[in-house]
Amino acid sequence: MCVTHIERVDLNLLPSLAALLEERHVSHAAELAGLSQPAMSRALQRLRDTLGDELLVRTPQGYRLTPRAERIQRQLRAVLPRLESLFAPEEFDPAEAAESFRTAGTDYARVLGPTVFRRVAQQSPRSTLYLRAWHDAVYDDLDRGVVDLVFFARSTTMPALHTEHLFDDRFMCVLSADHPLADADRGELDLSDYLDASHVIVDTTGERQSAIDHRLEDLGERRRAGLTVPYHSLAVLSVPGTRLILTLPERLLTQEPPGPELRVLPAPEMIRPMRYQMAWHPRLDGDLGQRWLRDVIRGVAAELPDVGR
Repeated sequence: MCVTHIERVDLNLLPSLAALLEERHVSHAAELAGLSQPAMSRALQRLRDTLGDELLVRTPQGYRLTPRAERIQRQLRAVLPRLESLFAPEEFDPAEAAESFRTAGTDYARVLGPTVFRRVAQQSPRSTLYLRAWHDAVYDDLDRGVVDLVFFARSTTMPALHTEHLFDDRFMCVLSADHPLADADRGELDLSDYLDASHVIVDTTGERQSAIDHRLEDLGERRRAGLTVPYHSLAVLSVPGTRLILTLPERLLTQEPPGPELRVLPAPEMIRPMRYQMAWHPRLDGDLGQRWLRDVIRGVAAELPDVGR
């Protein structure tokens, strides 16, 4: 876009120009613009120098507009309201907005998702909320603007994004009721027993369940996958009648308590609680619609019941 002519103009002169062309009188224009008469006279001279035109010419009947000034006045009447709208503070009314909110997360998002979906639908009925499936390149999607906000559990920081902690969830182990480790009197699983077993892995990133496997790697340990699936709900269905151990956040199990064919035990103490977070690109930090959505999510997260020991 060419801005050759704009660069040499002081845009602060536009209100004075509009007042002068409307009032056709320096004193009246000064009063309208809230300036002193000498200041308005100086503004008129600067405008004449900038535009290369007298703009106002004194006659026996008072000041008259030059042909150039008349053309400028017609254009200003169209342009100034648009400039005023351009630089006015933004407002966001969810009831009237028609936004497209693009989010991404694993199926763990069902812990808060349904309530968020309902509130967005109730408070901003013309908007659309998308929840896209998690994949390994989702952070690239954030950077490219394909996704606005992601839900995730991750122990490492991402300095390029704005991240906010929503809530914690502890891990529980789900076993078949006839599993050798499914002792009714047993407390949490011992780490050595846990590592000796085969596991159902919920693939969140790179065929790993990152919130768990990153922690085990920090301890110099690694668990053996007997089955890898893409969804938490499918993982639960895979456990009965096997020697597999499934490790899931407790809130998922609270939503859908396992049946008598399964046994639930606390995960080894070394597997710390999961920190569930949301993240967005810094360019969206001040966007009013995105700020409203994040407030909705914060409100829903704050209302979740506590879990833990």
